[in-house]
Amino acid sequence: MRERMSRRQVLGIGGALGVVALGGLSSAAALSRRPASTGAVLRSAVPLPPAFQVPLPLPPVVSGAAIEIVQREVTAEILPGVPTRLWTYGGTFPGPTIESRRGQAVTVAHRNELPVPTVVHLHGGRTPAESDGYPTDLVLPAGWGHMNHGMHDPRAVTSEVTRSYTFPLDQRPTMLWYHDHRMDFTAPAIWRGLAGMHIVRDSTEESLGLPSRELPLMIADRAFAADGSLAYPSIDPTLQSQPGVQKPYFAGVLGDVILVNGAPWPMHEVDGARYRLRILNASNARHYDLEAVLDDGRRLDLVQIGADQGLLRTSVVHRNLPIAPAERYDVIVDFADVPIGSRVRIMNRLGSGRTREVMAFSVVRKAADSSRIPEVLSDDLPQWQRSEAVRVRDFSFRAGQMGDGHGWLIGGQPFAPDRTDVTTRLGDVEIWRLVADVHHPVHLHLVGFRVLSRGGRAPLPHDAGLKDTVSLRPGESAEIITRFDGYRGRYLFHCHNAEHEDMGMMANLEIT
Repeated sequence: MRERMSRRQVLGIGGALGVVALGGLSSAAALSRRPASTGAVLRSAVPLPPAFQVPLPLPPVVSGAAIEIVQREVTAEILPGVPTRLWTYGGTFPGPTIESRRGQAVTVAHRNELPVPTVVHLHGGRTPAESDGYPTDLVLPAGWGHMNHGMHDPRAVTSEVTRSYTFPLDQRPTMLWYHDHRMDFTAPAIWRGLAGMHIVRDSTEESLGLPSRELPLMIADRAFAADGSLAYPSIDPTLQSQPGVQKPYFAGVLGDVILVNGAPWPMHEVDGARYRLRILNASNARHYDLEAVLDDGRRLDLVQIGADQGLLRTSVVHRNLPIAPAERYDVIVDFADVPIGSRVRIMNRLGSGRTREVMAFSVVRKAADSSRIPEVLSDDLPQWQRSEAVRVRDFSFRAGQMGDGHGWLIGGQPFAPDRTDVTTRLGDVEIWRLVADVHHPVHLHLVGFRVLSRGGRAPLPHDAGLKDTVSLRPGESAEIITRFDGYRGRYLFHCHNAEHEDMGMMANLEIT
């Protein structure tokens, strides 16, 4: 791994961290300011359209036991009148939304027609290790031949051109998402378009009477170069050899254009009824704090019914809802009392200028609505207790030294594919205590978890339910509890600030 780290020596911590010093936390006064996001803004060099003019696109839906997706480059119109080259799943951004049934296995065959290797990870899936999308299990494009990616990983399994991933989906119904997870290059690959949603359903959830008016919403920020291409500060724009980003963006890349389902600040016409919004933050590093605001200043309730890993036991009412990269929220918004012809804007309280706006809904007609929000949504949430935990582990997520350069570390170490960081037994319950220097959304593969505490106090309202990503704010600690069940094998846990994970903030988890 030392060879890989030395190739990153051009990376510098620069000013991107702001309040954080290498190897430790900043002053308490600086931390108390709690910046909105960790990273630096990349400004677009092309004129941007006005908000709430472009219709909200809905990705194509695919289903079935066997699905084929071709990863290919296309030219699309994201900004009106401006052609943009994208890397896509199936020719669209986002990729097709896969719809599946709980417990009915799905095999997705991916064909790589892009100019670089790829890896597919189903984020939030309870997936056997061989289909989980380990970062060195590459799908090579034609002409690359056999390679180990220089990662010193004797366990890597590479495929030429095609690979089939099998997802048993023996898990609670929820919205998952799939994205590229290639070693060192996850961030620019997602930025170029390799992301899509995957919804798992079952008959129990369908019997609850929840709103049938349902919208999957993938929020992502991007920036555009003068020629309309997606701007991104890669050291190697070909993404073929040298990983990393230019020095000012070491802490994360923040775009100045907010996309929803691949459209800039879109508008969607709705009935005066309840809508179920399946919200995903697919941004590389940007955090949002969402609220629904009428033009007269009134705010609508955001009724949370689900988290990353499915329905809550009972709903939680929010006026604003923070969402970190990779988190998902299942939210109901009721437009019944909004006057016809009115507009409801989804705003980002953490944004400034154009990034304060996300999208808008125009209420265009009255409608009958027999949907409901039952008092009890789900009674199958795991109830792990502290007394069940067989061990407690501590992990720090901080900037630090990696060989001759700078990077992002878990427990003081950068990622190494050939090193096992955590070993646990199938079925063990553990408590993990996490602490951060700056914003770190921490994601565990394979398992969901419950948030037990933040900073020694009770979890926050949006921590409810079963999650697979927990958002740590600057200087914050949290405790989570989980059972490592499902499958044996090698998995990961990492920060889902995509620039952080590319620069070392991942670790190996071996389940025996």
